[in-house]
Amino acid sequence: MTDERQLLIVEDDEGFARTLKRSFERRGYSVLSADSLESVMAVLADNRPGFAVVDLKLGPQSGLACVQALHAHDPAMLIVVLTGFASIATAVEAIKLGATNYLAKPSNTDDIEAAFARSGGDPAAPLAPRPTSIKTLEWEHIHEVLKDSEFNISEAARRLGMHRRTLARKLAKRQVG
Repeated sequence: MTDERQLLIVEDDEGFARTLKRSFERRGYSVLSADSLESVMAVLADNRPGFAVVDLKLGPQSGLACVQALHAHDPAMLIVVLTGFASIATAVEAIKLGATNYLAKPSNTDDIEAAFARSGGDPAAPLAPRPTSIKTLEWEHIHEVLKDSEFNISEAARRLGMHRRTLARKLAKRQVG
């Protein structure tokens, strides 16, 4: 089935997925749901959604594999990645793999629809007014190492040369969403 207003939500948090689904249905979308790469592939066997919202962290899996599969299935699909673990490294990877946009949680339906509309990019986007702080650089480095260690906190802490509890405290302090 090909439907211009068909949306696939790839989210492992059932409550959040249900809330997004209802919100998009009220806006006239036909909504499909998946919670893993395997379930995405099953949905794509019978459907051709024009839009997708993908959570970056799907339990032990990375949502980036879902982005890659969705883009390979239909390069014209508009894909927005949602994450509570925003970093420049994962944003770049998501865009390289075919995502249209990348949003940090908490994001609502208005934010996601606006991200679908901004799929072309803006060459006139303002440059950052000040250089990145040391804390932000540390945060981005931590998330890059987390991504490289497949979100295994113990392994990431070992690679960063810090105690696992210290890393967990740092992550809890700056949690987005």
